Amino acid sequence: MTEQPGPDEQHPPVRIERDGVVATVVIDRPTALNALSPDVLVAIADAFDALRAEADAVRGVLVVGEGGRAFVAGADIRSLSTLTPEEGAEAARLGHRVAATIEAFPALVIACVDGFALGGGLELALACDLIYATESSSFGQPEVRLGLIPGFGGTVRLPRAVGLPLAKDLIFTGRRIDAATAEAAGLIARRFPDRDALLAGARATIDEVAANAWTAVALAKRVLVEAAGTPTATATALEVAGFADAFRTDDMREGVAAFIEKREPGFSGR
Repeated sequence: MTEQPGPDEQHPPVRIERDGVVATVVIDRPTALNALSPDVLVAIADAFDALRAEADAVRGVLVVGEGGRAFVAGADIRSLSTLTPEEGAEAARLGHRVAATIEAFPALVIACVDGFALGGGLELALACDLIYATESSSFGQPEVRLGLIPGFGGTVRLPRAVGLPLAKDLIFTGRRIDAATAEAAGLIARRFPDRDALLAGARATIDEVAANAWTAVALAKRVLVEAAGTPTATATALEVAGFADAFRTDDMREGVAAFIEKREPGFSGR
């Protein structure tokens, strides 16, 4: 959550930047600390839908917040303040749709957190495959301080990331943790001294992943997302299905042949 924002800037709140196989989804409402209004949530989902249509050209996505103070400081309180219970449910469903769209994206998605990732901002980051952050970043689910609970997946994804005891602690108290604590808890994968190092590190990871078989990465992501929180028998059945699907790809045949022939593979993404 965040304080009530001022007027939006006179430009789209979300934009896509492209650099080779890497796309960056920029949330650009710095005067509102990039708060997630309904329009911003829809724009994020639309951005990922547009990038999915370019799946052959996009091997990874960075999600960043503009302005340097916040990744996303939370939901837009002004847009929530007058909702009825039914409208609140619709707002939560929209947040869940955005998170599901990100989770279903077939390539690696890295949340690049520089500053606050609070409430809906942390929930947005949790929907990404990895969270990288600067040393000055902080994380929390402060909804209870406003008489609310997490509504965009925090009660589900945060326990998966850090375990139930710490998730309860953060959700019940509304307190924040710094980047070092978040890294130790497993919430973030890597931390960096500043924004430039953060973006360079995230780009390097995507380049590393992009050198592998894109079909295998997409299959592994599908299994990881679908198996999360399911019983062991269900999860292993999903893995078996994904493993079998890999044998249907040209990339699997090329990767195995290259290993046997002791050469570098030339993956086609098919």
